[in-house]
Amino acid sequence: MRIAVGGLHTECSTYSPVLMNREDFRVLEGADLLAAEYFSFIGDSGIDHIPLLHARAVPGGPVSLAAYEAFKAEFLALLKAALPIDGLYLAMHGAVKVEGMDDAEGDWIAAAREIVGPDCPIAASYDLHGNVSQKIIDQLDIFAAYRTAPHIDVRETMVRAWSMLVDCLRSGKRPGIAWARIPVLLPGECTSTEDEPAKGLYGQLLDFDKRSGILDANLMVGYVWADEPRATACAVVTGSDRAAAAMAAEEIAAGYWAARRQFTFGSVTGPLADMLDIAERSNTAPVILADSADNPTGGGVGDRADVLNALLGRNIEGALVAGITDRPAVEACFASGVGSRLKVRIGASLDPASVPAVLEAEVLRLDDPGAAADRQAVVRGAGITIVLAARRRPYHNIADFAQLGLDPKTVRLLVVKSGYLSPELAPIANPNLMALTEGVVNQDIEHLASNHRSRPVFPFDRDFDFRPQARFSKRWSG
Repeated sequence: MRIAVGGLHTECSTYSPVLMNREDFRVLEGADLLAAEYFSFIGDSGIDHIPLLHARAVPGGPVSLAAYEAFKAEFLALLKAALPIDGLYLAMHGAVKVEGMDDAEGDWIAAAREIVGPDCPIAASYDLHGNVSQKIIDQLDIFAAYRTAPHIDVRETMVRAWSMLVDCLRSGKRPGIAWARIPVLLPGECTSTEDEPAKGLYGQLLDFDKRSGILDANLMVGYVWADEPRATACAVVTGSDRAAAAMAAEEIAAGYWAARRQFTFGSVTGPLADMLDIAERSNTAPVILADSADNPTGGGVGDRADVLNALLGRNIEGALVAGITDRPAVEACFASGVGSRLKVRIGASLDPASVPAVLEAEVLRLDDPGAAADRQAVVRGAGITIVLAARRRPYHNIADFAQLGLDPKTVRLLVVKSGYLSPELAPIANPNLMALTEGVVNQDIEHLASNHRSRPVFPFDRDFDFRPQARFSKRWSG
């Protein structure tokens, strides 16, 4: 039994002016793909695993057409060389935007289908913040998506998709997909599965899985910062019985629609000034403040210094800001050296639509893992410690800080570019605050430009009726 493995995984804000290129991706091929932690579950005896190409990047702006076409051409060449195969597993995200193209995943998966032909089952795993289209569904036999946000079930989801594919090949029974579009599009920060009503809605998916004729039930929140026609929530069900799958998809869709007005932010949330007022009055620590609109794991640029400027304006000391993407500032720190003092300009190095911070700072630490793009610098100025990164990246794990000799538990105020906090930071937040800041993934979604989005869709539109209606993959014959 021969199963090929590959995919494309990132999330792209169409409001970001910063294109992603090949160097922004971690590209895995051959033995490196099969050895990667993401794919460590692949090891079934009796299966010949054929690694293709998997490209993954921290979310950001649209992917350049040249980078996408190069990835796609390499992936398809490897897929052709792997033939004949019995199955294809694609580890996707679902919110890739390629410049000049709508529905990049539809293009990628359709091209794969053309090569493998109609008899080869294709399984895909998705992020629940991915966007789905009929073109995507029409190419697939098996679909599974994350059920947690923050995402703590990535491996589990990949195993679900993989296991269904293996079962399909061993049993000879071909499943199918039913899905129902839901005209609701909310940010992940309002739909965390840590909070109701999402917690309950996602908890019910296990009950749908237990129904006769259902293999895997999914609720997709979608990705709100993609101004594309396919960007909406939806229910997607993999099943062995068409009627059962259609009924489940419509019930899941109806449940999400009914709860649409109940979603809200899980943490204390408000304008930046209000959140800083709370932080200044707090007698507990560490206060963790999320700069939500510049969150790189949501597609933010990561180079805005708005919060840093606000801290400087208030003379707030004892804060740790982690981090701000600014390669020129990092290079200036490396040129100056540890222990030196310099006047440094921080922020607006990628997207000039914000105001940089300018301050005198001491270089505390330099981190040089080898490549200039991976360098980091820690500086301190005006009583504030600032982590600078040459490459766009988040600081969401304790290890990110430990590598730089920092301990977020010991600071008075920690500022991170995030929406809801990561599973490692949330437990230590005391309190957890989210600032409604400016940026390409801002939470003022009702005022986002909607030049291509399908309408009506809540909350952009509020007064319209909706009744879910399931549709099938064209591969699932009646």
